[in-house]
This record gives sequence, structure tokens and C-alpha cells, in this order.
Amino acid sequence: MKLYAIRIFTTDWDRSVDFYQETVGLPLVFADQAFAWAEFDLGGAKLGIEGMEPGAPQAGELVGRFVGASIVVDDIDLAYSQLAGRGVEFTAPPSRQPWGGTLAHFKDPDGNILTLLGM
Repeated sequence: MKLYAIRIFTTDWDRSVDFYQETVGLPLVFADQAFAWAEFDLGGAKLGIEGMEPGAPQAGELVGRFVGASIVVDDIDLAYSQLAGRGVEFTAPPSRQPWGGTLAHFKDPDGNILTLLGM
């Protein structure tokens, strides 16, 4: 087995695709507006953006939450600086962890929280 994709849910698919492609700078490998699905390359696994109707019953549970996805970057301080400069909202600056890595959590336009990981 291997990981195919981590799914991020959004109530504004176009805005989210633009955010991850243009603002975060992830390579878009597939997008289909009719299916409200897009995939970004994370170096093997994909980050999947899945659109939901704003009033859908599950939207409240799946949109605007801590995702639990960590994206490894070569230089976390540089990535943090560049993304913050592009308007990405972080919950706090990069923080060194007792186990040796460094984390910085950021929000997408729907309030989903993802993690940058520096080793």
C-alpha cells in the first residue's frame, strides 16, 4: 500500500485551487471543475482539493478544520517567509519541537489548517 492523496474540503473550489497553485506554489497535476476535484503533487502523494456545497450537511464537519497533513519543506524559515509575504495566514511562526523538527501551521481560505515541516 501507499498513500495516494490527502483530501482537503472546500466550499469555494476555484478559490482553493488558486490558493494552492498560485499562493502556496504547489504543482497542479489535475483539475476538473465539473467534478470539483483538483490534485497537487507533493512529491509522490497528492493533495486533493474537493469542493462541497456550502450548505451540505458534512461541510460543517469537513471544512475549516485541522487537517493533520504535514508538508516537508527544505528550508522552513524561507518557506514561512515567502508564504507569509504572499498573504498566507500562519497560526504562529515556525517552532522548534522537542523531537528535533520545526513546525509552522497555516490556514487556507476555508480555514483548513495544514502544517509545514522542517527537519
